[in-house]
Amino acid sequence: MGIVFSLVLSVHVLVGIGVIVLVLLQHGKGADMGAAFGSGASGSLFGSSGSANFLSRTTAALAAVFFCTSLALSYMATNQPKSGSSSVIDAAKTVTVPATPDAPQQPAATPAQPDSKAADIPK
Repeated sequence: MGIVFSLVLSVHVLVGIGVIVLVLLQHGKGADMGAAFGSGASGSLFGSSGSANFLSRTTAALAAVFFCTSLALSYMATNQPKSGSSSVIDAAKTVTVPATPDAPQQPAATPAQPDSKAADIPK
């Protein structure tokens, strides 16, 4: 399931980048509005309503693929097999800690440097 998830995620990211690029490349419908008020544009107020061109059809196809990969990723993320514990706290409770002796251990004394004043301090 990990390979399929990675593959679908890779396709999802690439299609998302493709949709962004295609949307930015397209000519907006509102771009001709200023030209429609007296500069001689031959379209309606909000652009011509002709058939869709290559960019808009490709954007629609990539948007459909993006939608499908989004659904697939959400399905795979929610239907992963459950591990032995349901949360991180439950997993931490099952970790065994080795027993410590009754007497606390003293930290190891570090030898003093020959030119250090630490050797002069009474203990």
